[in-house]
Amino acid sequence: MTAPHADSEVGPLRTVLLHRPGRELKRLTPRNNDQLLFDSIPWVGRAQEEHDRFAEVLRSRDVEVLLLADVLVEALADERAHASATSMAVERLRLGEELSDAVASYLSTMDSRVLADVLMAGMTFEELPAAEGASLVRRMHHPRDFVVDPLPNLLFTRDSSVWISDRVAIASLAMPARRRETALLDLVYAYHPRFRTAGRAYGAHSAPVEGGDVLLLGPGVLAIGVGERTTPAGAESLARSVFADGLAHTVLAVPIAQDRATMHLDTVCTMVDRDAVVMYPAVRDTLVAYPLRPNGPEGVQVEGPVPFLTAAASAMGIDKLRVIDTGLDPVTAEREQWDDGNNTLAVAPGVVVAYERNVETNARLEDAGIEVLRIGGSELGSGRGGPRCMSCPITRLPL
Repeated sequence: MTAPHADSEVGPLRTVLLHRPGRELKRLTPRNNDQLLFDSIPWVGRAQEEHDRFAEVLRSRDVEVLLLADVLVEALADERAHASATSMAVERLRLGEELSDAVASYLSTMDSRVLADVLMAGMTFEELPAAEGASLVRRMHHPRDFVVDPLPNLLFTRDSSVWISDRVAIASLAMPARRRETALLDLVYAYHPRFRTAGRAYGAHSAPVEGGDVLLLGPGVLAIGVGERTTPAGAESLARSVFADGLAHTVLAVPIAQDRATMHLDTVCTMVDRDAVVMYPAVRDTLVAYPLRPNGPEGVQVEGPVPFLTAAASAMGIDKLRVIDTGLDPVTAEREQWDDGNNTLAVAPGVVVAYERNVETNARLEDAGIEVLRIGGSELGSGRGGPRCMSCPITRLPL
């Protein structure tokens, strides 16, 4: 086992956290898929096949793949984690005191594996034993309504936690459908034997920051997208934290459009080599950054705005960043950006995992000397996320 540590986007990947799609995706229906942030209802069996292939590709490159379901079960073996998980799964304001007590009591009897499944896939009223919680709340809900909501977006492990150097930042997720995800990751990092000694770089109860908006451009340099999911207060708060811990000398706050197509910074730009990014051409010349740097023991100096590519290269100590565009024409670029053409996962400098359907972008990457490891994503992409979104690097070797 290698110790958790990551200070770049492209250092050789050694350990990564993934979540194999499970029963939580089978909870999606035409009634709830919008609320649960999916654009369509995925074919779960095919999504699992695609994800298995993703994990296989990573293992073939000597990457240790940890699956969230497994580490959650192992963490729940600790009685304190089990009790905490039982408590946080119950929404007392929605269920009322009587039903909440009954549900908590029922969950407390479950072994770690069954409880982990409920925490991820949720539980309906008809799955709750008839003797538990004979309350008005139960009577007035449909049997297929959820007592515990499912978490289908667990698939996107990048968003809920980020390793910055040897510390983990627990994200503060903006959308109500995702907020309980961070509680699960909190449990894993607090109680799993492998992680419980790790320091924290950020907490889930802080201002909104999501991992898809956080790019580790290089040692000591972070870019944080500010848009639909991460707020200016969140970006500044994370900057203060990493400055105080000596984890960074520069943070670039990068405004992005607040819409579904560009929900995170990594939907328009990811690093593919030490000095290269793949970028949506529509934002190449307009993306700006506000450089943040430490100013005294607790202060933050804010500059800009300045062009993002210029600011990034300067902070990284290089002449310029090579930019590989998504597509040759505006229509192809827009289609492949929507299909996560920019959302690549680097497994080493100049080696990335990408969805096979982004034919033009992948060809341009290869023309620029980048090795592309292609995976299927027809079903995995239904929640709006690519290989980077589906992976939380825990250990990368230094560049």
